[in-house]
Amino acid sequence: MKLKQSLIIAATLGVILVAAWELYWRSQGRQPNIDDNKNLWANQRAKLEHYNDNTVVFIGSSRILYDIQLDIWIDETNTDPVMLAAQGTSPLPIFRDIVDNTDFNGTLLVGVTPPLLFSTTYPEANFIKVAQSLVDYYDKRTYAQKLNHKLSIPLQKNLAFIRDGDQSWDTDVDLKMLLSQIHLKERTGPFYPPFNNFESITLDRHMKMPQKMVTDTAYSNSVKKVWAYILGGDFPPPEREATINATVELAKKFQARGGNLIFLRCPSSGLFRKIESLGFPRNQFWDILIENSGGKAYHYEDYEQFHNLNLPEWSHLAEKDARFFTTELLKIMKADGALTNSKSD
Repeated sequence: MKLKQSLIIAATLGVILVAAWELYWRSQGRQPNIDDNKNLWANQRAKLEHYNDNTVVFIGSSRILYDIQLDIWIDETNTDPVMLAAQGTSPLPIFRDIVDNTDFNGTLLVGVTPPLLFSTTYPEANFIKVAQSLVDYYDKRTYAQKLNHKLSIPLQKNLAFIRDGDQSWDTDVDLKMLLSQIHLKERTGPFYPPFNNFESITLDRHMKMPQKMVTDTAYSNSVKKVWAYILGGDFPPPEREATINATVELAKKFQARGGNLIFLRCPSSGLFRKIESLGFPRNQFWDILIENSGGKAYHYEDYEQFHNLNLPEWSHLAEKDARFFTTELLKIMKADGALTNSKSD
């Protein structure tokens, strides 16, 4: 009898504590959100095992992830987009995976973020390593991992404190991240600024920026502080020849089997644009890549309608502007005949 009472008391306390923790985070402005993790990426990668003639694949870093709005893409092209861009990564490991491990020969859009693509091909560089870890996870994931992710989705959708992210920016309310933010006296600085989450993603990896980033200047400025901290560090000179050669080699292989390759330079502004312009001059990096790769190319600087878009934290478009960017970009691509499997107007 006492055991039964103890079980009831423990269960009741557990529910109360979970509810209190959930209410606390909601009071702090947190909302339930699906994490953009390795399982979400792997589910999209699996689509390349059984792709069709209407499949379009996107790779790159977070800019193409945020700036291309998949619902508009589907409506305007009647294609099946597969979003394989990964936040904070070089596209090279995923590009290589597609070329070497699939027979996909449809339309492939490669998002180019200069500091991520042109810096290095060194396998241990974090932005190379993270992208490669996604490819490796897809190759090795088990049925148990697939099931665990499926079971986690309802929790992620309904509980603000449930996080299932792989990186620090995905896990800003889990215990590990909270402990890392405690600045004890014996720890030396400087401390890494807190990186507030600013993503909203669906199961098919349709990403959009929350409206809070537009309406809450303090919140968007907190992200700018992180970028300023990162961009203010010391970096080795970019490996221009090695990165361009690696990209061109993959481009040639993909096009040789009939693939339709498109390079896309999404907008940047403020400190990001300044650093990219100084450290990765267009005529020495982008122009050489495009000339040698033979792929189609679209750079936001070439189109007046893309010059004054809203990037609340310098690197990603606000949702409204991302929708405009996607719509206008599709008009340009259709006029060029760049989308070979797109429906016509």
